[in-house]
Amino acid sequence: MCERNRMIMKKSMIITLGILSAILVIAFIIWSAISGRVAMNPPGTVGNTAGNLYNEGMFCEYDNMVYFVNSYPNGGIFSMSPDESNITRLNSMQARNILAGGQYLYYFHTGTLASDTSFSQLPGTKSFNRCKLNGGEDTTLSRDLISMGQLVDNYLYLLTASGNQNTFLKQKIDNSEKVKLADYVIMPACAVNGMIYYSGSKDHYLHELNTTTDADRVMWEGAVWNPVVEGDYVYYMNISDNYRLYRYSLSQNTEQKLTDDRVDCFNVGSGYIYYQKNHADTPQLKVMSMDGSSSWILAEGNYTHINMTSQYVYFQAFGDPYTLYHSRVGSNNYQTFTAASEAIGQ
Repeated sequence: MCERNRMIMKKSMIITLGILSAILVIAFIIWSAISGRVAMNPPGTVGNTAGNLYNEGMFCEYDNMVYFVNSYPNGGIFSMSPDESNITRLNSMQARNILAGGQYLYYFHTGTLASDTSFSQLPGTKSFNRCKLNGGEDTTLSRDLISMGQLVDNYLYLLTASGNQNTFLKQKIDNSEKVKLADYVIMPACAVNGMIYYSGSKDHYLHELNTTTDADRVMWEGAVWNPVVEGDYVYYMNISDNYRLYRYSLSQNTEQKLTDDRVDCFNVGSGYIYYQKNHADTPQLKVMSMDGSSSWILAEGNYTHINMTSQYVYFQAFGDPYTLYHSRVGSNNYQTFTAASEAIGQ
């Protein structure tokens, strides 16, 4: 009788252990599925400002943090507070086109490590990547050469280039969906309220792409290059007037010239317009009010990659891919962004 009881107890223990093991396996499978699932973004998510993306997307402000390409040798992607405190390395990748939304960063990895400063080195594999806001869980989403990308809600809008062929597509952030939208150039930088505003590659009119329906329409038959929507106005370089800065009122259907300077690049934000004046003898980085009523020279010379956050404007000298300069928004002076170089021990 005792032997029989022992056998029953042993059998019960084996069954119990088997059930517990099965539960643990199922729990692990469920946990793995949940932990590996890409969290969707809150409604209204836009990855970066149009002005930044037209200028290589080197800086991106999101949720009271700034993510930026530290272009000094041995740099990579870093994060910091908007006041430039708490600078932290996220990775060592050379990158551009930084986007942020929800729990993730997105960026185009140009194919080399930031520690490789030799122009003679062959580039590695280029890729468009997603990682956590802290730099972890880096995942390749595409091996295509991305000319420009933007994040709108839960989709990445990507302009890819292969030889002479351009493709514009949308790709869900979890890589579950990829849809070709056009086989011509659409620059998706300017995204506002679920719409992408862009300059038509053939007509240079202002186009509007509805990201909900994928429907495209001409909004205005202007001569538009690099449109930036701020409130009621579209700021742009006027192709028909030697690339001078204009703005177009969406509500009044009127346009206004803001400067007589020919412009190489510009950015808009926090009540100011920053632009590079194109001139053979006196090139200048200039600042002006949103209506063009006042302006001043910030720096003499040729500058590029004008990126803005809520507190600072950042830029580089043309021909110098390493040194970063910064200026308080609205200020009339600038300095070398030494905190960025110090963060990597330069």
